[in-house]
Amino acid sequence: MDFKTAAQLSTYLSKDYAEEFFTLLVNYQDISASEAASRLSLHIRTAQDFLDGLAELGIVEKIEVHEKKRPYFRYNLRTNKISMEVDLGEFGKEDPGQGLSRLVREKPHAGANFAIARSGDLFSSVTIWEGEGRERKERKISLTTPQGKFLFHLPFPQSKPLTIANIMQKAEVEETYSTEIQDIVEELVRLEVIEFV
Repeated sequence: MDFKTAAQLSTYLSKDYAEEFFTLLVNYQDISASEAASRLSLHIRTAQDFLDGLAELGIVEKIEVHEKKRPYFRYNLRTNKISMEVDLGEFGKEDPGQGLSRLVREKPHAGANFAIARSGDLFSSVTIWEGEGRERKERKISLTTPQGKFLFHLPFPQSKPLTIANIMQKAEVEETYSTEIQDIVEELVRLEVIEFV
């Protein structure tokens, strides 16, 4: 299951009325949104949204039925088990071998403020101002120790750029921290504090 689907499913499972709703779905052959709403003391729109969401996820089947009145939908449970397995590996950064060869340095006139940690050999945070005029907001990013050491050795705007790997070596940051280094580099590139050269 991909992360987006798992997040949608979690949203439905976390509703206060979810357990009661599933009890109805398990015990009834099929049910309409209005029947479920009246049984659970919910607004019909709430019940409709819940059932439609489960139908999109393939947990219930949505069937259009015709009676004397206008057509409406009935829902029946398609499965008695819901399994959720999410592969968090999909969020992995670039292969360290490729990502670490990129040349970087601080961007000229970035206007970011790097706060030095008490030890004096690394940064503890970086503060950036986003937006313009009255809409300008301060954003402070707390750094992990490896990130703080890395940024402490980042070349200045006028200096020759270095590869991420070279800076890590200079900062004595082990390669096992490469993905979190890449993450902060990419975020600071997005915020125009660092530049790829």
